[in-house]
Amino acid sequence: MAASSSTAFLLKNPSNTSNVSSFKNPTFHSHNGYFFTPKRSNKPISITCSTQVQNPSTTTLPNSQSQDRVFNFAAGPATLPEKVLKKAESELYNWRNCGMSVMEMSHRGKDFVSIIEKAESDLRSLLNISSDYSVLFLQGGATTQFAAIPLNLCKPNDSVDYLVTGSWGDKAFKEAQKFCNPNVIWSGKSEKYTKIPSFDLLEQNPDAKYLHICANETIHGVEFKKYPTPKNKDGILIADMSSNFCSKPVDVSKFGIIYAGAQKNVGPSGVTIVIIRKDLIGNAQEITPVMLDYKIHAENNSLYNTPPCYGIYMCGLVFEDLLEQGGLEEVEKKNLKKAGILYDAIDESGGFYRCPVDKSVRSLMNVPFTLEKSELEAEFVKEATKEKMVQLKGHRSVGGMRASIYNAMPLAGVEKLVAFMKEFQARHA
Repeated sequence: MAASSSTAFLLKNPSNTSNVSSFKNPTFHSHNGYFFTPKRSNKPISITCSTQVQNPSTTTLPNSQSQDRVFNFAAGPATLPEKVLKKAESELYNWRNCGMSVMEMSHRGKDFVSIIEKAESDLRSLLNISSDYSVLFLQGGATTQFAAIPLNLCKPNDSVDYLVTGSWGDKAFKEAQKFCNPNVIWSGKSEKYTKIPSFDLLEQNPDAKYLHICANETIHGVEFKKYPTPKNKDGILIADMSSNFCSKPVDVSKFGIIYAGAQKNVGPSGVTIVIIRKDLIGNAQEITPVMLDYKIHAENNSLYNTPPCYGIYMCGLVFEDLLEQGGLEEVEKKNLKKAGILYDAIDESGGFYRCPVDKSVRSLMNVPFTLEKSELEAEFVKEATKEKMVQLKGHRSVGGMRASIYNAMPLAGVEKLVAFMKEFQARHA
């Protein structure tokens, strides 16, 4: 197929595929932005493109959603900021005139090195991460860190403490059993993971290598509002922050390690971020696989092997966006407002909806709730989907509903959900 200059414009500007002018040949059809004819032909095809001014009525406004997108309440992979997606779309084919996509770059070439260095710099600015910490962009999800942490910090007989407030904390504890001697100092399992204990009541082991917590339990909707002080000899607190990472300010200096899968708040699945105090690096057990050794990744600036390049690029765009919003203090204000509206709707429903989590530790990110009439849950999900609100069904292990309202969920999405909940209750109460 012979491409005209206007075709080249189309390829360089994939977001403009909807603005292609009509064709003289009526047998041509549009499919996902590409044009074809149902009959095979060897003749050159001429395609003409013309740009159009966007209709102001369809312009995306702050805290709104494009009409062609759903409100995605999934726990992860989760919704991403439209602004970030559109920027990635515009740079997909030819990143900043370098002649290739980010997906095609050498991970050690100057272009990608500039991307990962900028992403790290912006993350350090967002969380005020000092030079005492290394920032690593890894693979394998937070689940891989369940093994990497004890392998890097412990000997096989070393004791460690785990405070278990949900399924992910429990999984981390069970994985650590393979590589050290972990002890659960408190578990909320008997109360179906709806609370966090008073820290004064915790019997910590002074000889424990570290104290591990999951800062926000995605499945059960339990979030630490303040953090315990480890009483072990080295004062090492470790937190899985996968589902509330970059949702609010955090004093990184209070932690030995913070780790998080990106796919909740800061990027697509495939990237795992580890923020680790440098003095904790370099003591891995001999059996530690090379890809789980923090020393290897720190010495190679996360480029020991090919990292998840495009995912890191996307995280970098999200970090830029969060800084442009005014940083994590402003982001937290937005998250508090969204969560407040949703929890108020639940609490004011007269029992038609119910959140089982203790009010003092309710998550700003993941809001689980049940319906008084459980037989209506399937209908709730079905009708919400028709209204372009998806992934509201609760985790299979707990049932009910769950609305994940991460940073990128606009206020309009929460407002629409609340309006739907009230209308649904009026029809079914």
